[in-house]
Amino acid sequence: MLKALFLDMDETLCDTTGANLKAQASMAMALRARYGAVFAGSQLATAYVKGIYRQWEGGQKQRYMSIIKQEGEVAFRVQLLCDLLVDFGASDITVQDVELLQKKFDQDRIKAFSFYPGIVEFLTEASALFTLVVITNGPTFSQLPKIKAIRLSDYVDHIIIGGQEPEQKPAPSIFKKALKLAKCEAHEAIHVGDSLKADIAGAHNSGITSVWIQHQQPLDAELGINPSHTVMSPEEIPALIKELHAG
Repeated sequence: MLKALFLDMDETLCDTTGANLKAQASMAMALRARYGAVFAGSQLATAYVKGIYRQWEGGQKQRYMSIIKQEGEVAFRVQLLCDLLVDFGASDITVQDVELLQKKFDQDRIKAFSFYPGIVEFLTEASALFTLVVITNGPTFSQLPKIKAIRLSDYVDHIIIGGQEPEQKPAPSIFKKALKLAKCEAHEAIHVGDSLKADIAGAHNSGITSVWIQHQQPLDAELGINPSHTVMSPEEIPALIKELHAG
C-alpha cells in the first residue's frame, strides 16, 4: 500500500525556470540602465544563472568553490557577477553596484517563485492520504527563501534540504532519511522529480518507485536510467498519483 509521496521542489512542484527568467529579464534591464543601452545585459544575466547553478568551465570550479567554502554563497555570487561584468566589457564597476544587483536578482526571483497550477490543490488532497516529504537539492542560501516564499511547510509534512545533509540526491542516505521520517518502507513510497540523475536514479538506488517529469527533456538512453512512470508536465502528477493509489 502506498503510504508516502516524496517530491522534488524545483521544476516539480514549482516553476523555478519561470522565476529565473523573470529575474534575468529584470537584471538585463538594470544592466542596460547602468552600463548603456547596447550592453549585452541579457547574455550576462543568462551566464549568471548558469554560474549560480554550478555550470562552470575551466578553472572556475576551483576558484568559486574556494570562495564558497571560505566566504559563503553570497560572496561567490557577487564575485561571479564581478567577473562576468569584466568579461562583458563593463567599466566603472563598483562593489556596491554589484552587491545591489546580486541582491535585486535574488529578490526578483523569490518574488516570482510559485507553485505550478493545481499543485496546491493536489498537495492539500494528497496530505489526507499520504505522508508528504519534499527532498530538494541545493544550498540553504537559495532553497530556504524559496521554501518560505511559498509557505511549503503549510502543505507537506517534512522538508529535506540537500545542502543541510551529508549527501544530496541521488545518494541513498537522503532517501533513507525520508523513509524514516515517513515511517514507511521503500516499497510503500513514490518519489516524483524532474532529474534523471538526481531524482530517478536516487529513487531506484533506494528501491523506491519513481515518477519522472519529463518537461522537454529527452530520455538519455546512455544514462541507463528508466523511470517507473513518466509524465510530461507537473500538471499531470495528480491524475497519475490517483491512478497509482487506486491500483
